[in-house]
Formats: sequence, C-alpha cells, structure tokens
Amino acid sequence: MIRVVEKGGKVSLPFSRGILTRSITSVGIDVDLAYSIAIEVQEELRRKGKTLVTKDEIRRLTYQKLVERGFKEEAKRYLFWRRFRKMKIPLIILLGGPTGVGKSTIATELAFRLGIRSVIGTDTIREVLRKIITPELLPTIHTSTFLAWKELRGTIEGSPVIAGFESQVSAVSVGINAVIQRARREGLNAIIEGIHVVPGFVDMNHEMTFMYMIVARSREELEARFYERTRYSKRSAEYYIAHLDAILEIQDYLIERAKGFGIPIIENIELEGTVGRIMQDIMEKTVEIMKKKGLDMLEEP
Repeated sequence: MIRVVEKGGKVSLPFSRGILTRSITSVGIDVDLAYSIAIEVQEELRRKGKTLVTKDEIRRLTYQKLVERGFKEEAKRYLFWRRFRKMKIPLIILLGGPTGVGKSTIATELAFRLGIRSVIGTDTIREVLRKIITPELLPTIHTSTFLAWKELRGTIEGSPVIAGFESQVSAVSVGINAVIQRARREGLNAIIEGIHVVPGFVDMNHEMTFMYMIVARSREELEARFYERTRYSKRSAEYYIAHLDAILEIQDYLIERAKGFGIPIIENIELEGTVGRIMQDIMEKTVEIMKKKGLDMLEEP
C-alpha cells in the first residue's frame, strides 16, 4: 500500500486515485481520462517501489503524465492550482448577474474544483435581513428584485425598476460586505453569488478578491433557462417570464456597471466553458500578483 507523507514526516491517509482524479478534473480534464491518469500515477509509484510518497512527488508525476499526453496547458493549470492550495492564500470569488442565468450552478462547480467549502447566495443574506428588518422599515427587501420598485415612496428619477433594484442591493450589500470582511479576517475562502453582487456596492479592496458578471446572451436563452430550472426547483417559470422585461433591464444595468468598474462579463453559454474562463482569469491574475512578490507559480517542477 502506498501512503502519503504529510509535511514534517507525518504519515497521512493511503494514496487515493479518487482524490487525485478530482484534482485532475479541476483543470478541465474529462473524469474518465483523469481517472486513467491517476491509475498511471499509482502504477508508476508501484514500479518505483514506493510505499511512502509526498504530495510534491505526486504533483510532479501527475504533471509529467499530463505533459506526456499532450495536455500542456492543463498541466500548467494543474501545477498552478496545486501550488495555490498549498500556499493557503485566502480567495474570494464574487459572481453577479441577473435572475436565472446560472450563477448558483457555476458557484457550486467552482467550489468543487477549488475545494472551497463556503458558498453563499445573496438571496440567503436577503432572507436573514427580512427576518430582522420589518417591511415598514425597509419594504424593498421584502419582494423580488425586479418588483422592488413597487415599494418605493416619493419621487423616482430615471427607471423605477433600477431605482427599486438599487434600493434592495444597498441593503443586501451590507450583509455581503460583512461576510467578505469576516472571510478576510479569518483567512477563509468563499464564493458569494447572487443578483445583489453589483460592482460599486461590494468591497473589492483586496488583491485576492475576484468578481465576474454572468449574463445571458439573449432573451430566448434566459427564457429557456427558467423552464429548465423548474426540473429541480419549485420556482415557477411563468412567474419570472411574466417579468422578463424587468429582468433584462436589470441585466443591461449590471453589464454597464461591470464595464464601468472593469469587471469581466461572461455569457454563460455552457458550464464547462464558463467555469474554465473564470479559473483561467483567476490563475492569470494571481500569477501576476505573485510575480510582483518574486514568486513564479508556473515554474516547472
């Protein structure tokens, strides 16, 4: 049996093909192929007569196997993310975008690939606020984002839909920023997703905080997503489709905000492509950040 030696010589759990497979799939390799590579790594270790092996040895061997199979870019990403996790750098990922565009699914997949345990939806933060703030005190948080304008009082300048949306976002952002501050203070990783993640309202004053605006490329695609969502949710597609004009108006607003603050805008056409783009962007930006600190995270092992 091959066992993995932790830092300091402490013997940990037995070598696991499943764990290695998961780490390989995190860079976009198909699960069947990833499992095949994990088996090759295990067999190579056995041929070398290894009974104790370090995580660095596993990483180097996996990198070599990926390169041998022609996956040079994937090997580079694998190397980066393994080093990144070893360094325990606190990472905060923020996903904004209109209702129904797929933010929750993207957040879940990112969390799986990056080993992040904390995924928080801004709808949950809003629900907490609803329990402690009465409708009389702050009526706009007690309804859907695209209907918040109906709860506004007094003169409204510009679009009522956007005015109501901004009123709700202002309140929920207090909770979002509190979560971000706690994560930074305690050195925790977190993914926060939701329509209330809006550039200019959320604290981005940290080099390892990354925001992405997820959008639908057309009205028809967003409508189809609402129907698709009914397969695993009790939320009625008709309810959202009846307010699709307002939802698309909010999407246009979010796109303009993202452009103004230099936030990447990603059309969520296909999950693998969207997740891949986000991970690639985080990698590239982190490499540059670390280079300024004198560390090359893509140096071959």
